[in-house]
Amino acid sequence: MYNLGEHFKSDYSKALANPKSIIKGQKYRITVLTERLVRLEYNAEGLFLDQPTELIWFRNFPVPEFNVREDQNFLELTTKYFKLSYNKNKPFKGSMFNQMANLKVELLSTERAWYYGHPEVRNFGTPGMALDTNDGKFKMSKSLYSSDGFASLDDSSSLLIEESGTIIEDAVKRVDIYLFMYLKDFNLCLKDYYALTGAPALIPRYALGNWWSRNIAYDDAQIKTLVDNFRHKGIPLSILLLNGDWHVRNDDKKLKIDSGFTWNKELVKSPVDTINYLHSKGIRLGLNIDPTAGIYPTEEYYAKANEYLGMMDNQPIPFNVFNSRFLDIYLKLLIHPLDTQGVDFYWIDTDDTKKMLELWALNHYHFYDMIRNYKRRGMVLSRNSLVAPHRYPVLYSGKTVVGWDTLKTLPFYNSSAANMGVSWWSHDIGGYYKGVEDNELYIRYVQLGVFSPILRFNSDSGKYYKREPWRWSIKTYNIVQKYLNMRHRLIPYLYTEAYKYYKEGTPVIQPLYYEYPTMYDDDNYRNEYFLGTELFVSPIITKKDYIMNRVIHKFFLPEGMWYDFTTGKKFPGGHSYVSFYKDQEYPVFAKSGAIIPFGNNADLNDTTAPKNMEIHIFPGKNNLYKLYEDDGVSDLYRKGFYLLTSIEYNYLPNNYTVIIRAMEGKSGIVPDKRNYKIRFRNTKVADEVIAYFNNLLVPTTSYTEETDFIVEIADINSIGQLTLNCKGKDIEIDAVRIINDDIETIISDLQIETELKDKIDKVIFSGLPINKKRIEIRKLSRVGLEHKFIKLFLKLLEYIKQV
Repeated sequence: MYNLGEHFKSDYSKALANPKSIIKGQKYRITVLTERLVRLEYNAEGLFLDQPTELIWFRNFPVPEFNVREDQNFLELTTKYFKLSYNKNKPFKGSMFNQMANLKVELLSTERAWYYGHPEVRNFGTPGMALDTNDGKFKMSKSLYSSDGFASLDDSSSLLIEESGTIIEDAVKRVDIYLFMYLKDFNLCLKDYYALTGAPALIPRYALGNWWSRNIAYDDAQIKTLVDNFRHKGIPLSILLLNGDWHVRNDDKKLKIDSGFTWNKELVKSPVDTINYLHSKGIRLGLNIDPTAGIYPTEEYYAKANEYLGMMDNQPIPFNVFNSRFLDIYLKLLIHPLDTQGVDFYWIDTDDTKKMLELWALNHYHFYDMIRNYKRRGMVLSRNSLVAPHRYPVLYSGKTVVGWDTLKTLPFYNSSAANMGVSWWSHDIGGYYKGVEDNELYIRYVQLGVFSPILRFNSDSGKYYKREPWRWSIKTYNIVQKYLNMRHRLIPYLYTEAYKYYKEGTPVIQPLYYEYPTMYDDDNYRNEYFLGTELFVSPIITKKDYIMNRVIHKFFLPEGMWYDFTTGKKFPGGHSYVSFYKDQEYPVFAKSGAIIPFGNNADLNDTTAPKNMEIHIFPGKNNLYKLYEDDGVSDLYRKGFYLLTSIEYNYLPNNYTVIIRAMEGKSGIVPDKRNYKIRFRNTKVADEVIAYFNNLLVPTTSYTEETDFIVEIADINSIGQLTLNCKGKDIEIDAVRIINDDIETIISDLQIETELKDKIDKVIFSGLPINKKRIEIRKLSRVGLEHKFIKLFLKLLEYIKQV
């Protein structure tokens, strides 16, 4: 058995199910893992699998409650969620006619049943390998989420993992199915799935910032110029990805090769100096690699690899990730030297769908190779191998076409990933190639990226692809700069939600249709999603009306009270709305009582736990938010090196109390002292503001900014309890959104004579019936109102009527 290293070893004891959970016959074995999850195995020779597979790692679950009735020929097994019936020792056979099935599982409290071979047509699906397409359409793979309330995973043909960590094929033909019978408890289904396959990975904190990549052969000087431009333009950057040209691309015959692990010194003369420079600026480095092309003689360590493997001289060494000796030299001779130079992670870029097994193995080995010590946390950027992708973030959706059709797919693509427990999808902001470069499209791409799991710029090499914000109009640049700064400021919130995903199995993004299943088929609302526990996003994916210079946007808000994240306008939930958004506006909503921690680090690119904290708090409801922080890069959090801080908001209409208290973890994880800016949204000046740290009275500074009341408290110890109380009469601003206000701003912005605007206003906001308003609007053509504006106001009247 070849020893790849302790970090690759598999714990077989955790793959063995508790014998008390197993019902076994000569040719079948049934394992009740939870009340909702059952394993179904059949093998004619009675050979059953107990070792880990590429998909399934853990079966040693606590024994759930279940009842068994059986005789010589029949077995009936019942849990709280399902009843299984099986004609013993017969090959699994299913039928839509239940009386003909020898294996069926009924979902209790319903008339639905699963049987072997069930088509599961009500499965909602999840994104497949990638989005490389010209039409914005994509294929969905089978997921766990179904309106039937059940889903199955077939593990019959999976690769096996030996104790050494070596991946091998299984020579035994078997039936091995995991059936999830969860009814409406999909969150519990996901918890079962993660317990079975492994928890989602906690990504490095820097991965939540802004990423940059272009298919350009950057040299030393260009890298420094790029970094300087981002800094001078006031735009934060956390990751630089170098595409394939960073390494030697030509062999002795001047043939271009895709594989490479040796720096092209004509471009980057001193890789260590360049990497140190990036790190000094707070920027991490990722390198594009495609090992599947093999190891070429152009590699610095080719001779050693060739000698070790006993290959023919000066011939490419074929790639074989399933050969332990090859894998060992690949990692030690090609990857580890780059690690030593300071490379932070790798972009595994292969798009060959015939190499899906190799892709999964590469992702797996690269991820776990990164954590061979506790200094680095595992991360790769790769296409979806379709095997437990939640374990190997981040996923790359491929070279997408520039255009609105592509943008329209992304919100649904991102949120539907939760159907398979996945959160960390990344897309080329702006699109990768083809299409037309357009200011409005670019803005909407960036805004969606800010409120998505990962924000990553990337495009082809053509000089007319504009991904740099400063290459656009001044208006576009200002909007994009504002949003990209917001992304970095949101990292404390996003990282806490990433921790919840890792720890509790709650996806960072969840679609609206989880709460409202009928929305799945509604094109207006199927793209909406929850971003963490506090925010709700209704993405803009259509072009604006160029006459009014706004997007006419329809959206639905869930039950409860919601606030526009930018304006603070209040929207009662459980209703659909129409609103009108300028280029700089985006429909993001905070729930009543929402607590959203921001960071205001002094250095532009700094993504670490901030000294300057800004906490946005929305009125209307008590809430508790637990802020999670650690060093953001190592695996030491697994050993308890983290800090969990509770932010508690106690709400009364005339009395707010905020309590910030370190509650779990270790000191030294975050800055010893912090400066707090507590921003009470939609709030007037309080008559009395008082703050204590532990039992000591501390000074405060308070003031208003537009509709927000702000309290600043400086130099507060991170460990301890800060209590802030604000009192006043009628201090909450009741800013209910009124569509008339939106219409007024539209009229105000239009290029129409001012006196004519007054006449339009009198018609629009009169008490006339809607049909008479239409007539009066048309009559305004007699006093000079252009036809295009008449059409616009007739359209607006329809929205007023709907409301």
